[in-house]
Amino acid sequence: MTTLKRKWYKIIFEADTKAGKDFDVALLIFILLSVAVVMLDSVAAIHNRLSSLFLILEWIFTILFTLEYVTRIVVHPKPLRYIFSFWGMVDLLSILPTYLGLFVAGYHYMIVVRIFRLLRVFRIFKMVRFNRESQILLKSLSASIYKVSIFFLALLMVVVIMGTIMYVVEGEENGFNSIPESIYWAIITVTTVGYGDMVPHTVMGKFVSAFSMIIGYSIIAIPTGIVTAEMTKNRRKIRKGCPDCGNTNKISANYCYKCGYHFSEKHREADTKK
Repeated sequence: MTTLKRKWYKIIFEADTKAGKDFDVALLIFILLSVAVVMLDSVAAIHNRLSSLFLILEWIFTILFTLEYVTRIVVHPKPLRYIFSFWGMVDLLSILPTYLGLFVAGYHYMIVVRIFRLLRVFRIFKMVRFNRESQILLKSLSASIYKVSIFFLALLMVVVIMGTIMYVVEGEENGFNSIPESIYWAIITVTTVGYGDMVPHTVMGKFVSAFSMIIGYSIIAIPTGIVTAEMTKNRRKIRKGCPDCGNTNKISANYCYKCGYHFSEKHREADTKK
């Protein structure tokens, strides 16, 4: 990479410098504004009065996001890797619908255009990459995916068993017409939703229902505990505070996200030992 490309790569893809953080903040503001335009444009009363303004704003945002997308491809050392990455696809989906709308004409295709326009809300996902806390959450969810998957498999077994028991106990005469419908009842009972469209009438059915509720209260917090434990681990990788402004930063950060303070090798070694 040339010096200029490396400089722009750090600004666009990283936030270790003040310029990189300023770029992310500016982009975040444009994302919020563009999503707000999409939401307001869906309100018929507002759309009828400000449709022309919304159209102009939409094209302004689309052009800006297009320039951003092209720039990311140009400065990335491996363009194809970025293009086919998750964030590359999100960036593409955030601009593609407006251009697709140019090629869709005719009354019968208006529904398709509306679907394309709704896809613009993918811009909201671009916000996640700029929030340090959301990065911690995503890493924690990724690290705990197997534990949570096993938990949900066990939960699936519980609702299948409970649903089957209720089908046998209550029967079709009490509204439990099939095992799948009874499993549906077990899910809304264990999750403590309780729509009330299916209720037990027999004493044994009420007993099974009460037992299912107790199980629901007992296990509903397990996924939260698993993810929280992973979040605690990831938080330890965060530098406690910038010596200049007190802002928290990632251990790998070379500069403070807020004030641009340069962390020396001594700082990084000390934070790593913590």
